[in-house]
Amino acid sequence: MGAYSGAFTIFIFCLLGFSANAVYITIGSSSGSDITQALLKAFTTACQSPTPSKVVIPKGVFKLGEIQMRGPCKAPIEITIQGTVKADGNAIQGKDTWVVFGNINGFKLNGGGAFDGEGNAAWRVNNCHQTFNCKKLPISIRFDFVENAEIRDISSIDAKNFHINVLGAKNMTFDHINIIAPKDSPNTDGIHLGRSDGVKILNTFITTGDDCISVGDGMRNLHVEKITCGPGHGISVGSLGRYGMEQDVTGIRVINCTLQETTNGLRIKTWPSAACSTTASDIHFENIIVKNVLNPILIDQEYCPWNQCNKQKPSTIKLVNISFKQIRGTSGNKDAVKLLCSRGYPCQNVEIGDIDIKYNGADGPATFQCSNVSPRLMGTQNPKACTGPVTNLPQ
Repeated sequence: MGAYSGAFTIFIFCLLGFSANAVYITIGSSSGSDITQALLKAFTTACQSPTPSKVVIPKGVFKLGEIQMRGPCKAPIEITIQGTVKADGNAIQGKDTWVVFGNINGFKLNGGGAFDGEGNAAWRVNNCHQTFNCKKLPISIRFDFVENAEIRDISSIDAKNFHINVLGAKNMTFDHINIIAPKDSPNTDGIHLGRSDGVKILNTFITTGDDCISVGDGMRNLHVEKITCGPGHGISVGSLGRYGMEQDVTGIRVINCTLQETTNGLRIKTWPSAACSTTASDIHFENIIVKNVLNPILIDQEYCPWNQCNKQKPSTIKLVNISFKQIRGTSGNKDAVKLLCSRGYPCQNVEIGDIDIKYNGADGPATFQCSNVSPRLMGTQNPKACTGPVTNLPQ
């Protein structure tokens, strides 16, 4: 056993699942102290170990500054957070990150603890949901180019910006994650993913102020199952087409989820006058319960927040092989289903099967609206397919 500065200690012993002589590091700071340097030193030591290693943040409440824990590491590494780490409560505009895990192959994060982004002050000055010209706020947890990873039993609370951002991942699983922020907290997407392959999100509870799960360009083979979402903006593929050089999206599957009191439900959104011409394909939603959800099923290829695009130019993003099956529950407005596809590139092979969405408002009954799409109908549809005119969409 050896003591090190920064209030952490290294113990060498055999752990379940680790080989003999595995490195086990526990952060020994007292509750309330700043563990930024201690954690960085602990991670660096563990990352350089030739045998599997584990870093433990014990129970308690600790301050944690901006930190980047990047590999490559010499062997698999596990971080167990049992307590709560808190970010700086100030707005910190212009910085885009709080905690980063990057360039690690063989990674686990678990322990039942929490990352508290202390977002209250930041939300008051955040106008990124209203304009492009805004100063970015820190994403709470970023996973950059992490492979063969398991993220389990952690919470993200009150993120200043996105709670979790995933970029360049391969073979990553999120399981039993809790994401919590007020419904009026701007830009607090629960889990945002892009340019990754083979990600699973399972058994997760998300209540936040933006999309519960948002899928960016380049995402391949995403499996989402047993998610409870709400409040929030629902589960979204996109927006796509805002930037040039975006990559295709393919293989998105969302099953056995519940959305409640969300402003959108299952949504695919692309920009008109898009800056690129890519394809989003093989996107499937199945066995979803919606409870008082506005716009429960929505394809929006005229997504144009803040009116900063040219709606006269149709979206060049191609949507191919899309299905909505066994979607049931209640809508918060009469627009139960809207399939608003691009007039330049109409949606191809859209399948609708066994939809039962009720609306009881005075302006009812519920409608099913189509534009530039001829969906293939299977089973039953309530409301009856393609019965209403297309109306304006919320952004």
